[in-house]
Amino acid sequence: MSDPMTVVAYCGLPPSPAGIWTHWRLDPIVLSVLFAWLASYVAGACALRGTARRLKAREIAFFCSGWAIATLALVSPLCPLSVALFSARATQHVILTLLAAPLVVAGRPLDAVLAGLAGHPGTRWPQRASAYPMRAAAAFTILLWLWHSPAAYAATFASTPLYWAMHVTLFGSACWLWSALLRHESALVGGLLASIASSVQMGLLGALITLSPRAFYSPHFLTTDAWGLTPLQDQQLGGVVMWVPGCTVFLLVATIALGKCLTRSRPAPVHVPSRGAAR
Repeated sequence: MSDPMTVVAYCGLPPSPAGIWTHWRLDPIVLSVLFAWLASYVAGACALRGTARRLKAREIAFFCSGWAIATLALVSPLCPLSVALFSARATQHVILTLLAAPLVVAGRPLDAVLAGLAGHPGTRWPQRASAYPMRAAAAFTILLWLWHSPAAYAATFASTPLYWAMHVTLFGSACWLWSALLRHESALVGGLLASIASSVQMGLLGALITLSPRAFYSPHFLTTDAWGLTPLQDQQLGGVVMWVPGCTVFLLVATIALGKCLTRSRPAPVHVPSRGAAR
């Protein structure tokens, strides 16, 4: 087995607990991409102003909040901490997929970015992809399990392209899933099933990681001692981070979707005219 410390990961060397808050990963390329994304959204919001499809203030606030959370997850000390601890990497993924992604989607980013790039407020992004919640849930599941398999996970520490492929595909598939769950009212049954499936698969993955009798994420075999954890304890903590929030968030969404389904299926009350009205 190769020494996990022979390759320097994208986020750098594992930090020490004493100096963790000084380890920001302010990559100019990454920051440029993130701010270009924000600028294109703002330009699109301005282009849509005064039209029937204008962005509401709360939608802009949702997007900006999601963008800020995603940016902090990628450039804050959580990035180098994820080199030392699997639980930190699991937390980073949960923040991106369960917190930043739904906020970004709630801000209608595709409408705004397309309007900003096209320079025409009448241009509309096709919404067909959001009509398939089960496909989105399947894509998210496949990518989540792939990137948390020991081999693929370890490969992201040795390759910067793979590191970003992991983050981009996880965040992108999460945005697709949340777009299907939050924005397509005509597919409530599909959204309900997709929410349940996502809750089950995240719970199952988290349980497998938590209850494993041995540690299997080799990049952290030599990096957890400084944080007072064994590799297995760190892995168990990361599994719980994925298990509990993943189950809870998607189960809540499923409950809301079930309530909407029951409301739609309830027959409309029949109005019976009174005798006085009939006369």
